[in-house]
Amino acid sequence: MGEIVNLNKVRKARDKAATQAQAKVNRASHGRAKAQTLAEQLEAERQRRKLDQSRLDDD
Repeated sequence: MGEIVNLNKVRKARDKAATQAQAKVNRASHGRAKAQTLAEQLEAERQRRKLDQSRLDDD
């Protein structure tokens, strides 16, 4: 015989876990200093330029 489960508690626990996971993502993306955000943007731009420079032309 299976265990009796309160479906309302299971649903609320699932929703709470999803909310906490989203909060963790938001803290990671919005909880940074301006200098840190700018440094990451500059690094991404540098990597994009490096990739574009190493691209071979098919002409």
